[in-house]
Amino acid sequence: MQMLFPLAPEPETESREKGRLLFAGPVEFLKGVVAMDGLPPPDRLEVCFAGRSNVGKSSLINALTGRKALARASNTPGRTQEINYFTTAGPYLVDLPGYGYAEAPKAVVEKWQRLLKSYLAGRATLRRAFVLIDTRHGIKPVDDEILTLLDRSAVTFQVVLTKADKVSQADREMILAQVRGAVAKHPAAYPELIVTSSENGDGIETLRAVIATLA
Repeated sequence: MQMLFPLAPEPETESREKGRLLFAGPVEFLKGVVAMDGLPPPDRLEVCFAGRSNVGKSSLINALTGRKALARASNTPGRTQEINYFTTAGPYLVDLPGYGYAEAPKAVVEKWQRLLKSYLAGRATLRRAFVLIDTRHGIKPVDDEILTLLDRSAVTFQVVLTKADKVSQADREMILAQVRGAVAKHPAAYPELIVTSSENGDGIETLRAVIATLA
């Protein structure tokens, strides 16, 4: 019987090279957006990265692009409160504000959650959302809220597990089973998972190749 939501296969030579070339070219910060009217013109496709605060989103973007400080990694969850746009030779890379951080001021949380939801529901050039899930914790209710929003917005999303180096193989398999069960309930889910580690580079070439094939 075929497994639901298998791991994405290792990229073939051609797609691996396409991914390498995409991120070997210029990748630059374009702007931070605090309201929908500040979004850049929809003149190219874009992919976005969403995830709970402290899921390792900035570290993953830095690993993906091969730049140590392109995205601002912080030990303080909830620091990123803007939609940050980065240019590549292909699609925009869009770093969304982290969600699910309850210790920020309530008004601040509500403001950036509204911005996040407006973006996900209303950006016609958004080709795919990569939803980052911490391999140590799996999918939590706050993640499920975002996945449901993506379903309603008809935005295809793909789950990317982060920090895979932090767990044992046995624990990883247990979390993968939990993630597979959770995402199977969502019609907008792309049927492959990507497991990554920003520390040792696992899955980075695969993610680069996936993004390059969307361009």
